[in-house]
Amino acid sequence: MTEKEFVDYYELLQLSPNADTDTIDRIFRHLAKKTHPDSTEFPDNDRFQLIVEAHRTLADPETRAGYDAKYQDNWIRKWKLASEANDNSAFDNDRNTRSRLLSLLYVQRRRNMKNPGLGELTIARLLLTPPELLEFHLWYLKSQSWVERLDSGLLAITAQGVDQVEQNRLQLMPDHLLEEHYSINEAAEESAELNRERDLLGSESRI
Repeated sequence: MTEKEFVDYYELLQLSPNADTDTIDRIFRHLAKKTHPDSTEFPDNDRFQLIVEAHRTLADPETRAGYDAKYQDNWIRKWKLASEANDNSAFDNDRNTRSRLLSLLYVQRRRNMKNPGLGELTIARLLLTPPELLEFHLWYLKSQSWVERLDSGLLAITAQGVDQVEQNRLQLMPDHLLEEHYSINEAAEESAELNRERDLLGSESRI
């Protein structure tokens, strides 16, 4: 049973993982009666079949033990997912990877307009990024129309992608100019203050 196919039988039956067999049987009868295809309450054949399978698995100690091992593995993966979602550095790393990827394709197109594309494996190797992780970044860049797939099957930057790269490269310029502006003003003020002090000292010496 893979993570994608995994069904949480405890959640399905609205049970605690510590529920005893009597409780499992009682809840099963209640839910099976409600969801049975012939029920007048909430007939749902697909859900009914899942409930039957859940009961068959959890009611037998041997099959339940095997299921519980998979259940624990599934929760460990979920906790890792939650931990990664709370890790801000992971998001920063992803942004940096996409920026580097786009810059790589930018340089490739600029240097070789006749052959502007690169393959996924080549990109992954150049960026030292696992190919399976690269799929996420390429999905995002293609969704933004910053990257396209050529007839050759290779990936290349688009005109919109070029604009994005150049915008990111220039986005710090206003702040840099602002810092220079303040530095010039501060220097001018300090010079004026020194001149005032010299004038004051000169006046006192003449008295």
